[in-house]
Amino acid sequence: QVQLVESGGGLVQPGGSLRLSCAASGFTFSIYLMSWYRQAPGKERELVASISSGGSSTSYKDSVKGRFIISRDNARKTVFLQMNSLKPDDTGVYYCTVVRGGVSYWGQGTQVTVSS
Repeated sequence: QVQLVESGGGLVQPGGSLRLSCAASGFTFSIYLMSWYRQAPGKERELVASISSGGSSTSYKDSVKGRFIISRDNARKTVFLQMNSLKPDDTGVYYCTVVRGGVSYWGQGTQVTVSS
């Protein structure tokens, strides 16, 4: 079965950095687009970044462009989100996701808190 396990979240001061990882299993990782979403308290879940199956194409939410970098390692079946220059507005639970056969699969999420 499809499994997505996020890690790397934590508490960081404004301006700091974190690197999130999402380990995938149960499907042919290398042929699927992967995405990171986040959900802040009291807000809807929003798309942060996506990466094509081969990694050559990426897209970002406007507010994270130039600060976040999404990447993937198909040999390790892992997708990453490097987050730099973090702001308090980046606080939330971060999820990786894949759509397979018309079904969206989500990990359990990892909490990111940006606060001084």
